[in-house]
Order: sequence, then C-alpha cells, then structure tokens
Amino acid sequence: MKNSLINIALMTAVAAFGQDSAKQSLAKSPRHHEWVNVKSGDRTVSAFVVYPEVKTKATAVVVIHEIFGMTEWVQMLADELAEAGYIAIAPDLLSGMGVTDPNAVGKAIRDLPPDQITADLNAVADYVAKLPAANGKVAVAGFCWGGTQSFRFATNRPSLAAAFVFYGSGPESPDAIAAIKAPVYGFYAGNDARIGATVPKTQELMKAAGKTYDIVTYEGAGHGFMRAGDAPPPAADAEQKVRDAYAANKKARDEAWKRWKDLLKKV
Repeated sequence: MKNSLINIALMTAVAAFGQDSAKQSLAKSPRHHEWVNVKSGDRTVSAFVVYPEVKTKATAVVVIHEIFGMTEWVQMLADELAEAGYIAIAPDLLSGMGVTDPNAVGKAIRDLPPDQITADLNAVADYVAKLPAANGKVAVAGFCWGGTQSFRFATNRPSLAAAFVFYGSGPESPDAIAAIKAPVYGFYAGNDARIGATVPKTQELMKAAGKTYDIVTYEGAGHGFMRAGDAPPPAADAEQKVRDAYAANKKARDEAWKRWKDLLKKV
C-alpha cells in the first residue's frame, strides 16, 4: 500500500512539473548556458553545458539523464549544479537517433548499445575536462536509468573523481566492480523496492573488492524523488496521502541536495 501511495505521488509530481516550469527557471538563471556538439567516434553528441560564476577553475560533473531523456528538468538540475560552483554537462544520449515521439523515448533509451553509451560518456568527459574553465577533475551523476549508467561508467573510466548514483542499480559482475577506482555515493528511496532490493548485493560486492560505496536511503521517499521533490506542491484539495507523499519526496530531495553538495566539496 505504501509503495502504491508513493507511486501515485510520483506520477502526480512528474506530471505537474512541466516543461514551462523548468524553462522559466532556466530563463531566470544568470549563468551561461550553451549547447555543444561533441564528437564520439562516428557520432555527434549534443550536450547542454552550464558554467558557474566563480573565479577559479572548477570541477566538472557529467549529468546522465533519466529514462525520460533530455528534459528541461535535467537542464535545470545542471544549472543548479553550476550555481553550486561546478561546470555541468548533460549529454543527450539519444543524439542523432531520430526519436521524436515522447512515448518512444523510454524504449529507445533502454535499447541503447552499452558500448555506445560508454563511448559517448567518455567523449563528453574528455571534452569537459579540457575546457579552459575546468580544473581537469570530472565526476559523474545520474538519475533513474542514468543512476545505473553512472555506476556503470565508474567501471569504465578509472579517472573519475566520484560517481553519484541516484536510485540506480549497481553492476552485478565482480570483475566490473574491481575496475572501479572512484568513490561511489548512493542516494536511494525508502519506498523503491525494485532498486532497494539490489543494494545489499551491491554493498557485498563493493565491500569484497575494497571499494568505497557510501549510501543513504531516504525513508518515505519514492523512486524519482529528486524530480518529484522539485515539483510544485499538490493542490490544497488533494488527498492527504498525495500531500504526504509529496512532502516526503520534497524532504528527501532537499536532504539529498545538501549531501550531494557537501560531497562535491570534497572531490
């Protein structure tokens, strides 16, 4: 029952947080945004870059989008990272795939070849590390599908400074785990049995390999709480269970943001 209520809240929040809200937030931002084309083998990856307003060279964060693709929310989150003092680059991993139907985005993302994802992320990480405003350090963060991919990217790029996994699963292969050099930080929802059930095994594998895997589970929150916690509050006449679910997601979102920024300061 609890998971059902959280799912109701999540769907409501996602629907409420439309493109216009994110666009308005981005339009008000004083930071420099730009779209760049990054070569990845024979592919060209479109990526959204936001620069912080700082005096010194900054650490960069590659932001991997959700199963919903390159949405305005992802761009807004990149802007918030820049506000915190980091260069944020969010690649559209469906670049050049010709997917225009929003209903087809999820399937197209699930069908992306793993080697292509790795090549695209490496190309983007190489690009941002070499920017004149960058200090050469690159971390990765991902959400939902992107959370799983951020963990996976840590197995393929030993030079990463850190990997931040938001409600994504970890690799199942001990060999893949052994290749990880960066510390991995997990952000999980208490009401997310699908992903939560994978965490103990990941902890076991990471511990056996002597890897850093520091997690926090936000009780009462549902899968996707970073996006759901950004949504406008439900209407005053909404059911109490919907208001409670929103409050839990909002609390998790705020606490996760604070933890994330505190960890980034240590990179």
